[in-house]
Amino acid sequence: MKIQMFMYPGMTLLDLVGPLQTWNSWPDAEFQLVAEKPGSVSTDSALSVNASHTFDEAWSKPDILFVPGGPAPTFELLADQKAMKFLADRGEHAEWIGSVCTGSILLGAAGLLKGYRATSHWFARDLLTAYGAEVVHERWVIDRNRASGGGVTAGIDFGLALMAHICGEETARQSQLGMEYSPKPPFSSGTPEEARPETLEAVTAMFIAGAGDLDLAEVVSASAAKIDV
Repeated sequence: MKIQMFMYPGMTLLDLVGPLQTWNSWPDAEFQLVAEKPGSVSTDSALSVNASHTFDEAWSKPDILFVPGGPAPTFELLADQKAMKFLADRGEHAEWIGSVCTGSILLGAAGLLKGYRATSHWFARDLLTAYGAEVVHERWVIDRNRASGGGVTAGIDFGLALMAHICGEETARQSQLGMEYSPKPPFSSGTPEEARPETLEAVTAMFIAGAGDLDLAEVVSASAAKIDV
């Protein structure tokens, strides 16, 4: 199983690491951490990740192409023609295409979600309609050979679901047990529906401020205009 994980500066670390840790026990899996340039790739945290391969070195036909999401840098990447061309090309030849969080926005911009059910972080998922995707308000969704997860921590659930779908439930169960993944959060505040109104308001404001001068809907609309939706 050749698993190709796309990386870019400013991505959310857990979007990448959640599925990576989950798939670490995938039988006979090989991984490529791919970025445009060699070396260290910054994330939205204090940790950086080293790319193992560049775009030019990456497998031309991976079994899984995976894309993490992130904050404003994810939307800025929509204007990066080289990155979008890479995703479109590998997506055309991959057996499976997956994303976590706003990684699905990048897949949409690469023309890979038209006519597919998909999800994303709650703050951004409705933007997927611009790319011809059918938005699903779920923790994860698998539609034919497309799989997507919700925001950040959903990467583990997404990873387990896709692993079970491809190589069997028992393998995924073993991965879950190995990680001792049995979440019991101290608060019921993980979705807009669960959160207190004041909490939702504060976090929404934080995301809007984090976007800075970017009008996310406008940026998405501009990128969608470049593909056949």
